[in-house]
Amino acid sequence: MAQEVETAAPRQREQTSSRPAASNRQEQPQAGEETRSRGLSSRVRIIAIVVAIVVVLGGLLYWLHARNWEDTDDAQIDGHLNPVSSRIDGTVLTVSPEVEDNHYVKEGTVLVEIDPATYQAEFDRATAEVARLEATAAAARADVPITSANATGQLQGAQAALSQASDAVGTERANLAAARAKVQQAEAVHNRAEADRQRYEGLLAKQEISRSEYGQREADARTSLAALEATKAEVAAAEKRVEQAEGKVSQQRADLLRARSAPQQIQAAQERSGSAGASLESARAQLAIAKLNLGHAKIVAPVSGVIGRKSVEVGQRVQTGQPLFTIIQLDDVWVTANFKETQLELMRPGQSVVVRSDTYGKDYNGKVESIAGATGARFSLLPPENATGNFVKVVQRIPVRVRLDKGQDPEHLLRPGMSVDAKVRVR
Repeated sequence: MAQEVETAAPRQREQTSSRPAASNRQEQPQAGEETRSRGLSSRVRIIAIVVAIVVVLGGLLYWLHARNWEDTDDAQIDGHLNPVSSRIDGTVLTVSPEVEDNHYVKEGTVLVEIDPATYQAEFDRATAEVARLEATAAAARADVPITSANATGQLQGAQAALSQASDAVGTERANLAAARAKVQQAEAVHNRAEADRQRYEGLLAKQEISRSEYGQREADARTSLAALEATKAEVAAAEKRVEQAEGKVSQQRADLLRARSAPQQIQAAQERSGSAGASLESARAQLAIAKLNLGHAKIVAPVSGVIGRKSVEVGQRVQTGQPLFTIIQLDDVWVTANFKETQLELMRPGQSVVVRSDTYGKDYNGKVESIAGATGARFSLLPPENATGNFVKVVQRIPVRVRLDKGQDPEHLLRPGMSVDAKVRVR
């Protein structure tokens, strides 16, 4: 037992003596670890500070960059959709093989032909009518100076004839007066010859004169009587001539009244000429319409583009204004970007725009062309109204048209309706 105690004691001393050394060995690694951890934590802090600074600088740079731009993903490609319709009624004779959905056609290409027989007949009829009215109008124009000359000549002739007739009446009245004077003279001669005859007849009865002397006086009485009758006949004839001259004056006055309508006759001729000219112009207008209708029998492509919505076939009966197909222009497209109203404070026409296509992932450059005059809601079929007072403020969107720079889409990849993103540089 004593030996065990003694042996235990040295072991205990050895253990006791070995403990400080072990503790020393343990303290040394702990101090190194603490040093390393302190160094590591310092590097972490430095890295964190650097990262924070980088994040702050990145955020600041991003904010400085982002504040110069306004963007929206509510944008799409727009373009002209040209509906092609028939301008006349008729039956479709031919449809070009190019008239198929998604086929490209060039401007001026004949796409559809409508039966032109009826319109050709109308054109021929209108042409003949124009020719007829041209002849009528030419005759009416030529008739104006002829009528003017004739009417003026008739007026002057009537005036001269009336003057001559009036002079003739005066002459005949003078002749009548002379004839009446002759009658008076012949009566005086006859009365004297008759008185001589009666006186000589009494002398013959008393046989104071010879029968030959009485016979001479009797012959003188008869001669004077015949002369008296002749002068009376001349008076009657002169009176008749006066009546005829007066009648002719009345006739010439009537002719003068008719001739005085010369201005009206000239005006009537001018009006007939004008009416013929108006009818000619109307016929020419009808001819122009017939020519247009005949030309409309061939439907040509108004623009270059891609065919869509084809609805025409050979033999189909079409009506005026009936849609046949649509041509989508690919040479003239633009972007309609719907920006929130709060994004438009600094937006102005002419600002640069970057457009990114969702389909191809490409960027296209352009400029703001115009800003719509009203929000998109105002152009809707049923614009919103607040008549009940239950108002909820909703940020509205306003369409902005962006015109793309030329030459960026030579292959015409951009098609109306495609979705795009638009960013406008506002600063």
